[in-house]
This record gives sequence, C-alpha cells and structure tokens, in this order.
Amino acid sequence: MGLYELLIIFHLLLFVYWLGADLGVFYSSGMVLDPKLSNSARAIAAKIMINLDFVPRICMTLMLTVGGLLTEFNGIEHPLWQTIGFLLLGPFWLGMVLFIHFNEGKPIGKAVTKIDYYFRWALVTYLLCSVTFYTFFSDRADLQAAPWVSAKLAIFAVLVWCGLRIRKFIPGYVIGVHKLYQDESSDEINESMSKSLAKCRPYVYVIWVGLVTECYLGVVQPGDSRDVLDVLSSLAPVIGL
Repeated sequence: MGLYELLIIFHLLLFVYWLGADLGVFYSSGMVLDPKLSNSARAIAAKIMINLDFVPRICMTLMLTVGGLLTEFNGIEHPLWQTIGFLLLGPFWLGMVLFIHFNEGKPIGKAVTKIDYYFRWALVTYLLCSVTFYTFFSDRADLQAAPWVSAKLAIFAVLVWCGLRIRKFIPGYVIGVHKLYQDESSDEINESMSKSLAKCRPYVYVIWVGLVTECYLGVVQPGDSRDVLDVLSSLAPVIGL
C-alpha cells in the first residue's frame, strides 16, 4: 500500500467521521431540548453533544491538506507556495481548534476564537476567488480536465460558510445549555434554545448535502464540466434554504 492509498483511506475516514459525528450532534441537540427529561439528563446529553461536535471540527481542519495532496496524484500541479500553504494549513487550523476546545471560557480561548472566526472568512474568500479565477480566467489544461476539483473546493467554501452562519445563531442555545449545567430551566429558556436551534438547522442540512456531494465528486471524478454543473445545480434548492 502506497502513500496514495493511505491518503484515500484517510480522506474517506475524515468524511465518514465528519458526517457520522454530525448526525450524532444533531440527535443529541434534540434531546437537550426535550422538556420531558430532567435537567441533569439534558445536561448529560449536552455534554455528549459537545464532545461529539469536536470530531467534525477536527475533520474539517484536515480536509484541504489531505485533498490537496491527493490532487497531486491526479495530475494537478501546484506552485511551491501553494503546496507549502495547504501542507501548513491542516496543522495550523487543527492547532487552533484544539487550543480553543481546551481553553473554552478563558480570555486566551476567546481571543483565539475570534482569530479562528476571521481566519475562516478569509479561507472562504480565498477559495471562492481561487475557484473563480482558475475556472474562468485560467487555461491550465490539468484543471480544465478535472473540473470536479474546483467544484469540491467551492462546496468546501460553502461548508465553512455554513459553519460561520451556525456560529451566528447558536448563542441562544449555548446560553441555555449553561443554564442546564446550573440546574436552571424555564419555558423562556427552552423557547430561546428551540428558536436558536431552528435557525441553525437549514445550514446543518446544507452541510450534509455538501459532504455527500463532495464524496460523489471525489469518487466519480467527472471530467466534463457540464456533468459537474448538473451536480451543483441540484444543490441550488438546498443551498437556498
């Protein structure tokens, strides 16, 4: 077994654990809202949810690095600066996520969280600009022969953007979880948590559809840009939620 096969396995495992853990987070989040359960039971469900949510965040940080290495095996050449960039991206991003997780609530943790927030916006912007340039303004034969790579990068940018949107709407839910840890609960808190989670759900659905689509594109690797556009056009109604 060579490096290519190992990277393929790792890439698929990242997909499986990202989507699988996300489903677990989704299910656990519903249990946290269940008023029929005791506050202690809901608090335990919340702890399970938070620990599970750590897995997709780890998987996201490594996707671009592993994917970038795989494209080298698919005949796509990268300039040296770009290769160095995606090789450093995974460890750097993973390091931030780990630091935030283990320093949650601390001033330094909040500062790094803010850095991570702007970093993700910069990454979304870079990916979309890069895809636009190489799709419409570049005549590189290797990229023209593999339009699925650009499509996967564009979808990944959408996934990161969805995470940023979730981050905007989740505070009401998080505040309620902290109240549960203090054995506090009320109809007002439950309603606030429910509204917060309801605003997040559409973006969670988009992430699921995007992950499955990325998996399809990576396996099938359509070489015709029209085939890729057909796949992406099917996402439009979902992304428009």
